[in-house]
Amino acid sequence: MFVDPLFRYEEHLRLQRNFSEHTIRAYIGDLTSLFEHCARLGINSVDQLTLPAIRSWLALLQSKGGARTTIARRAVAVRTFTAWATKNGLMKEDVGDRLATPRSQRTLPTVLTVSETEEVFNALESAVSEEIDPHAIRNIAIVELLYSTGIRVSELCGLDLEDIDRARNTIRVFGKGRKERTVPLGAPALRALDTWINDARALYLSATSGLALFLGARGKRIDPRTVREVVYTALQALPNSPRVGPHGLRHSAATHLLERGADLRTVQEILGHASLATTQIYTHVSEERLKAAYKQAHPRA
Repeated sequence: MFVDPLFRYEEHLRLQRNFSEHTIRAYIGDLTSLFEHCARLGINSVDQLTLPAIRSWLALLQSKGGARTTIARRAVAVRTFTAWATKNGLMKEDVGDRLATPRSQRTLPTVLTVSETEEVFNALESAVSEEIDPHAIRNIAIVELLYSTGIRVSELCGLDLEDIDRARNTIRVFGKGRKERTVPLGAPALRALDTWINDARALYLSATSGLALFLGARGKRIDPRTVREVVYTALQALPNSPRVGPHGLRHSAATHLLERGADLRTVQEILGHASLATTQIYTHVSEERLKAAYKQAHPRA
């Protein structure tokens, strides 16, 4: 049977690996899909799992139009599970160890130009000055913080009031796997945060607020969906209204840092990337922007 191992594995991901709830849902969803496929093949327990069965499941997903990145992620989910199952005596052999992970096709992220980010912030500041609206005060603090620090939306939602260090102009962030890091905080972002905390946060308070830095309309800790809508709405100030969410601001912050001379290792630390290879994509973004500017401006490009 698959139910008990799946439950135990979910607890392992949550309690021992400290994975986020989003990642846990993705992994368990992938494994549930695999086990349903195996059941149709007559495989009803983890110790009966075979490499051909796993490959047939991935092939089926690909035939249905699954993206390369999705197939690659699902292969990783299976390999992680079979390694755990073998270590815990649920399988005699780690069949997933011989499963090749499809190489995902990496596309360059969409980033804003510096002038576009300035335009966004000017529009947000105008909204605050025209009418003292607590939503506007909160939203400009969210966008300022995302761009200033390059943190993930999940990291922003998890921030508490005590994570701000005004003496050192930094914030404490808990990233993937609950890894803690300290990230520099720009002066405009700190001013926006102080305005939110001092002038507007009290209007959102409820019995469930706790120490959460950002709050939703009902006083609970703000959720990623609300943050995404805040960013999408803010970017409507731009003429083309690019569909750039919180991760787009993270991409933009990293690209702008590198374009202005920050070294790759520093950007890696700020973003909380485990591997430098992940950060290196932003050097390619800068190269592409340089080529585009050259083609547009040079008379004989």
